[in-house]
Amino acid sequence: MALIQSDVQTKDLLQSQAHIWNHIFSFIKSMSLKCAMELQIPDIIDRHGSPMLLSELVEALGVKQERTQFVCRLMRVLVHSGFFVKQSVSTTRGADEGYLLAPASRLLLNEDPLSIRPFVLAMLHPIMMDPWQDMSKWFQNDDLTPFHTTHGTSLWGPFVQEPKLNKLFNDSLTNDSRLVMSVVLEQCGSVFQGLDSIVDVGGNTGTVAKAIAKAYPNIRCICFDAPQVVNGLVGSNNLTYVGGDMFEAIPNAHAILIKWSLHDWSDEECIKILKNCKQAIPSKEKGGKLMIIDMVVNLDEGDDKLLETQLLFDMVMMSCLTGRERTEKDWAKLFIDSGFSDYKITPILGLRSLIEVYP
Repeated sequence: MALIQSDVQTKDLLQSQAHIWNHIFSFIKSMSLKCAMELQIPDIIDRHGSPMLLSELVEALGVKQERTQFVCRLMRVLVHSGFFVKQSVSTTRGADEGYLLAPASRLLLNEDPLSIRPFVLAMLHPIMMDPWQDMSKWFQNDDLTPFHTTHGTSLWGPFVQEPKLNKLFNDSLTNDSRLVMSVVLEQCGSVFQGLDSIVDVGGNTGTVAKAIAKAYPNIRCICFDAPQVVNGLVGSNNLTYVGGDMFEAIPNAHAILIKWSLHDWSDEECIKILKNCKQAIPSKEKGGKLMIIDMVVNLDEGDDKLLETQLLFDMVMMSCLTGRERTEKDWAKLFIDSGFSDYKITPILGLRSLIEVYP
């Protein structure tokens, strides 16, 4: 009996060791993906048009033949992670295996309008990664975020100083907005019915506002962001750009939309924004409403992978901003504290939801 107990304990110890090792080296999945992005591997395989042999990939990459085994090992990790698949290929030397894109890698292509490539490179940029080294130090000091501990400034400072990082970030927002709005307009287009005007708060260069303006020519759309973001941008018949500060005031409209922005800010900052939103729209009886596209974390049930990704996003917010990812209870408290009366959550956007909030 003692031997059986010992065997069980040994198995548990070895499984625990493997579990810890897996987490120690999980960063390698991210770094391997970044390496593939920088080498343009998804685009090279896509342009090839058929299963691409390892030798063909090495030649297309322009690396030394001595690197072949290392390319093979990199691709093995990326295949295991679900970014590429292998398929049998007949060659003059017999059967071989070639690489093809997996469904996920379609979103990594450089020229795809929905590409997540800029987001990958932005989030894995050294400026964004370095604060993780100082996380424990931050817990023991009074800095606002770990990003402050590492860089001595807020997240937005390096964006001004590093044009390449700024462009990656803006491109990632643009591509994400294309994806999100294609889903919202197709599956929840009714939320825009009956509106005569809408303000996209924090709308950047106007991808969301443009999509609404095109789909609903009768709706007057305003893209509202900081003056330095929107100055010089040209609108259309039913789209205008307005510069300002959402913490001070928001242009009046029938409805307001805030996409993937409130998670950047603390509860106190969100309440300031939400109160300004409430002041800018008519009553619920007159059709006024606020639409929020953001995460609603469900800690109790659902897809474990989805929940894990939401929790990881929450840690990203903690590392570089004052915000967080919120549960429905968290959102409800924000809405009540801001003077809103009711809300409705529609989980149609994978990690994120469409939240309609009523005065």
